[in-house]
Amino acid sequence: MKLLHVDSSILGEHSVSRRLSAALVAQWRERVPGLEVTYRDLAAEPLPHFSGALIAARSGAEADSDADLARDLEYSEQVLAEFLAADVVVVGAPMYNFSVSSQLKAWIDRLATQGRTFRYTEQGPVGLAGGKKVIVVSSRGGLYGPDSGQAEADHQEPYLRSLFAFFGIEDIDYLRAEGIALGAEARDAALAEAERRIADWDVQARAAA
Repeated sequence: MKLLHVDSSILGEHSVSRRLSAALVAQWRERVPGLEVTYRDLAAEPLPHFSGALIAARSGAEADSDADLARDLEYSEQVLAEFLAADVVVVGAPMYNFSVSSQLKAWIDRLATQGRTFRYTEQGPVGLAGGKKVIVVSSRGGLYGPDSGQAEADHQEPYLRSLFAFFGIEDIDYLRAEGIALGAEARDAALAEAERRIADWDVQARAAA
């Protein structure tokens, strides 16, 4: 079994999503013999912003002899191949300004490739990357649940759910820590609850599904 672990927080060792995604992946390593883990740190090695030149080159147009574009094409194929090869994808996704980080968006832009992760038909789009498990490790400074009064401002989790569904992925779980900017007590409580969930995570059952 192959697991792809992606982090996108810019906060380094202070990041809640990094702390939790690492703990979750450690559970998978411990409980799934022979697990192959690929790690990508989108903050340490950011992908360039999506560009018209990249779209043209990926669609088969003759590319200019541009070293930066050639490198971007290589990166794009590498991250897409990592994603397609994975059975499980763990995504550390902090909420920044009500959505995902720009680093994570640059990664997503390279996954959304017609003919690889989706295709268009006369009946509408069809996802081509189904059969994976995706676990989004979501960290949020405020509270955005249905009873919070702020649910309409959440453009992070609904976006990721729609995106992976567009790719044909139905098995999506969330490990969430929210309210982490509401003081030390709220942060500690959110981390404790998330870490309790990790300890209770039924990895083996999910791996066998």
